[in-house]
Amino acid sequence: MVSHESSMPRRAGRPAATSRAQILAAARRLIERDGWQRLTIRSLASELGIGATTLYHHVRDRDDLLIQLLNDHASQTQSPPLPDDPGARIVVAGAAIRDTLASWPWAAEVLTTDGFVGRLGGSALWMVEAIVAGATDAGCSRTQAVEVFRHIWFYTVGEILVRSRSRKASASDASGTFFMAIDARTMPHLAAIGNDWPVIAARDSFREGLEAFVDGLLRRYAKREAR
Repeated sequence: MVSHESSMPRRAGRPAATSRAQILAAARRLIERDGWQRLTIRSLASELGIGATTLYHHVRDRDDLLIQLLNDHASQTQSPPLPDDPGARIVVAGAAIRDTLASWPWAAEVLTTDGFVGRLGGSALWMVEAIVAGATDAGCSRTQAVEVFRHIWFYTVGEILVRSRSRKASASDASGTFFMAIDARTMPHLAAIGNDWPVIAARDSFREGLEAFVDGLLRRYAKREAR
């Protein structure tokens, strides 16, 4: 697996006070404890017991630190074999994105900021490349291929963030009040579903939804090209 990390500038003649592994481990601890929004160079230096100036020998800024964390996490993820079929290849790569970020939902939130995806290293970008290549092989133009990736990205990130912020419902969690306040005469379908909604929503239907989504996108672009 290719691993490409952000550079860590260091002044000549000044040995590192701590290792990169220690820095990333400490940053992960802070994120798990306080959330990624509160991670700062100063708070990380305090966690490590070193000065902020020393830490800048390893990371340029907070964004560089986040990128290093994301690349390191991606480098530890097994890359699945990619099918020859373009649509199936896109699905596998999209599922790999979900699986990689599912255990780190904060990373998906970080990557919603413009510019972050383009700064990822090869250990993470192979998934983007696989989707764009699959779309291109399916007959999409370069613009359409980028659009295919963005559509899949929005779908995937949305699924990750919603599930990470919501308590997964189960039959035992049903309180007997879901959709009970609505008027069955004006919203009969929701009233009929009622307490089954959280049970259905808790089911992992990401893969089948992704397959249908990819199939629909490629068919739509193929029709456009045929006109």
